[in-house]
Amino acid sequence: MKYFDGKSDNVTINLDYQDKRYIYRGSKRIFDFVASLFGLTILSPLFLIVAIAIKVEDPKGPVFYSQVRLGKKQSPFKMYKFRSMIVDADKHLKELLSENEVDGAMFKMKEDPRVTKVGRFIRKYSIDELPQLVNVLLGNMSLVGPRPPLPREVAEYTEYDKQRLAVKPGCTGLWQISGRNNVGFSEMVELDLSYINKRSIMFDLSVLIKTVAVFIKPNGAY
Repeated sequence: MKYFDGKSDNVTINLDYQDKRYIYRGSKRIFDFVASLFGLTILSPLFLIVAIAIKVEDPKGPVFYSQVRLGKKQSPFKMYKFRSMIVDADKHLKELLSENEVDGAMFKMKEDPRVTKVGRFIRKYSIDELPQLVNVLLGNMSLVGPRPPLPREVAEYTEYDKQRLAVKPGCTGLWQISGRNNVGFSEMVELDLSYINKRSIMFDLSVLIKTVAVFIKPNGAY
């Protein structure tokens, strides 16, 4: 399914309406809690395998990586991932900013030298993102929603871009199933705003089903 045609419609989010969708938000939270708890349980063997692989490659480094992100209404929280980069990766970011391969307030580099061998594999299949189920369980994130940005990225946002922070961020969304890193920043914003206006339980389920397909056949993750 094609979600973005390259043309901006200047989407406006009705914040009052979104805040008053009590039935949808309550149902979504119950589903998120149950699904994330179930997911963490059945995926625990995979977590163990990935943890061992990360430790074998770098015995002294941590298995998990946490990073401050901004959620709904720019509320900060720690987002969890499997570590896919060298331990001091953040310190080397400034050296690589000139190599950024996407426009806008985002950094993406296909051949990022900071990524480990195990990291390249788990990134390709989005396995590095699975610990975010803990964030969903805690209520920082939802299964479906806009990706949570870094504070330094939001500092570059326009007021229009900030509309994507009107709802709780998600582990997956239209960006992930529409090309991911092959989609630019402005297109990602349009996808997120489109999702916020269209979101419903059935729409969320359709995104989750398409996300499973992306796990099996990656569409641009690196």
